[in-house]
Amino acid sequence: AAKMLDFERTVSVTIGLPFIRTSVDHGTAFDIAGKGIASSVSMEEAIKVAGDYAFLVKKQR
Repeated sequence: AAKMLDFERTVSVTIGLPFIRTSVDHGTAFDIAGKGIASSVSMEEAIKVAGDYAFLVKKQR
């Protein structure tokens, strides 16, 4: 459902690991590979979420 609201900004977060793991929440998009039209927004969001979470974890210690 979240993908329908904002496809580029949905992020997958894996919980239960001893480290922070986030990733883009879409497939590999082989259909646009090599065409120079891919967007970096999803990856930027995944990195931002990981950073935000790391900040919260560090703050709690």
